[in-house]
Amino acid sequence: MNRLVATSALLLAACSPQPGTEAAPAAQSQQAWTRHPESGLAVIPLTISGARGTHRFRVEVAASPAEQQKGLMFRTAMGADEGMIFPNSPPERRSFWMKNTVIPLDLIFIGADRRILNIAQGEPYSLDPIPSAGPAINVLELNAGRARELGIKPGDLVAW
Repeated sequence: MNRLVATSALLLAACSPQPGTEAAPAAQSQQAWTRHPESGLAVIPLTISGARGTHRFRVEVAASPAEQQKGLMFRTAMGADEGMIFPNSPPERRSFWMKNTVIPLDLIFIGADRRILNIAQGEPYSLDPIPSAGPAINVLELNAGRARELGIKPGDLVAW
């Protein structure tokens, strides 16, 4: 009987996690990689292709109305190859403002054919509307001047 108890105890100990050997669950490490650490929004790869080549970005997805209303408000920094995308369905004319937005931004309006309709500059804290040049399915926000720096222009193709 004592031998049976000792064997059972050894088996239980062998199947239990040992101190310092616990691995992070796959979902947790994957989530950390696919979620923005500040906003908690999903992060996806996005490319813009045009005459000056293909440019790769990692963008946060503001999918819900609440996420879209907040956008990049109150954020004080964003990486050079980061951005935020605002999906819209069905395509319609869009207009954005920069209320409570600290970072100057390029607003890139994307048509149903996934080509850039127009690029506008957003000034921090401005309540002036910034309109799309036509029906848009997405609006992409990048750091101000990034589109010009990379040679991104209307007509370039956006893929995500």
